[in-house]
Amino acid sequence: MEFLFNSLLELITQTSTNLPPDVRKAMGLALREEKPGTQSHQALSIMATNIDMAHEDTGPICQDTGMPTFIVHTPVGVSQLQIATAIRAAVAEATKRGKLRPNSVDSLTGANSGNNLGVETPVIHFEQHESDEIEVKLMLKGGGCENKNIQYSLPCELDHLGKAGRDLAGVRKCLLHAVWQAQGQGCAPGALGVCIGSDRAHGYALAKGQLFRTLDDTNPIPELAALEADIMAEANKLGIGAMGLGGGVALIGCKVTAANRLPASFYVSVAYDCWAFRRLGVKLDAQSGAINSWLYRDPERAVERMAKETGFPLTGREIILTPPLTSEMMRSLKVGDVVLIRGDMFTGRDALHAYLMNNQPPVDLNGQIIYHCGPVMLKEGEEWFVKAAGPTTSSREEPYQAEVLKRYGVKAVIGKGGMGKKTLAGLQESGAVYLHGVGGAAQFYARTVKKVKAVHLMEFGIPEAMWHLQVEDFMAIVTMDAHGNSLHAEIEKATGDVLETLK
Repeated sequence: MEFLFNSLLELITQTSTNLPPDVRKAMGLALREEKPGTQSHQALSIMATNIDMAHEDTGPICQDTGMPTFIVHTPVGVSQLQIATAIRAAVAEATKRGKLRPNSVDSLTGANSGNNLGVETPVIHFEQHESDEIEVKLMLKGGGCENKNIQYSLPCELDHLGKAGRDLAGVRKCLLHAVWQAQGQGCAPGALGVCIGSDRAHGYALAKGQLFRTLDDTNPIPELAALEADIMAEANKLGIGAMGLGGGVALIGCKVTAANRLPASFYVSVAYDCWAFRRLGVKLDAQSGAINSWLYRDPERAVERMAKETGFPLTGREIILTPPLTSEMMRSLKVGDVVLIRGDMFTGRDALHAYLMNNQPPVDLNGQIIYHCGPVMLKEGEEWFVKAAGPTTSSREEPYQAEVLKRYGVKAVIGKGGMGKKTLAGLQESGAVYLHGVGGAAQFYARTVKKVKAVHLMEFGIPEAMWHLQVEDFMAIVTMDAHGNSLHAEIEKATGDVLETLK
């Protein structure tokens, strides 16, 4: 097993940085089908650029590298203990190299292990098979899309769709509802892995397992193949669009399996994955651990560029924001405006927002910008560098955001997926705006960071610390303004109206 560690490290690196060909194909189709000039097309263009950047620099496609999940099949007689040890060592090394973000947090203390190792992390599932090779599949599924997983117990009542019964028609309603409830919070366009039946726990595992299918395959069960095709066609009529900004593409894949169930239970389990659909696999020599072949990709085949042009085309209508900002500046903005930020911003996620409820911030936030982001960072000497820095889902900060705006004079918040009524009212009161970034575009945004000026509250761990960044031409869209307008609320209502027509 002399090559096992390096083989696993290469699997992790490629999974984090190189989107599989079937996903690239689906994203390319989405970009061609979306109407040019729309915000959704703009977001898809940034995603395409980000995919290229990640591959070129071997950097994480998205800063949220999720909870690494390994599915391992071994021949009889191969030591699974040895493989598990090597997986953990490779995960720790990949984290050290900035290919994974340290995401393993103690659920009791809140402490981040710093190396992605901890109780039940990484996740490793072992099975034996009759092949003489070891097969290892890896999925990196971020928290934003993981939070949009959903499970239904039929029969049930669904918003806009009414009663869903214990049949395929009821399942169809559940899957359309699953796409609608994700909106842009799961980084649309997304993909569904689905299990019909089983129990609550195993149903979710089987649903996630469907995401290991290629997006362009055909289900061998005719009824499920028809259901998959129907959901793909109908979901893309909803008008959700990339990042929930409105548009024609909401799904790039729908994969469904069915499992026997108890007579009393009828679950539909849905694993929602984002456009940064990261999963690869390898087949290893059982004696040496060397890579014999890859799953989902051919390393001999040249990787084609996704973006049609280098960089992101500017129109000249973008509004330059240079902090410190004022209420007057923010009240002049309206939903739909595209801004370019030049100057300072501060990252802040769940831990920071909770901290600010009872403590003063470590810096003066008056007129400043809070960026909902948990970056991937590497330290070289005494200096920190950003390796990946896309936005996280903002809805988690809804209980805190209005109060933070009011207490500390924050004038802009950047995130993804939008926020709720409480924050919208807070934006009006404080003269501030919500700016929407493109989820998963971690390399695109990392390149706008010119300097890491400082870090505060490092005791929270790298993702949750408060990073003081200097940026140049950081692009975002105003989706909630200081006048009570919310693009997210508008699209949720409009897509809900369309959903009712698909009963």
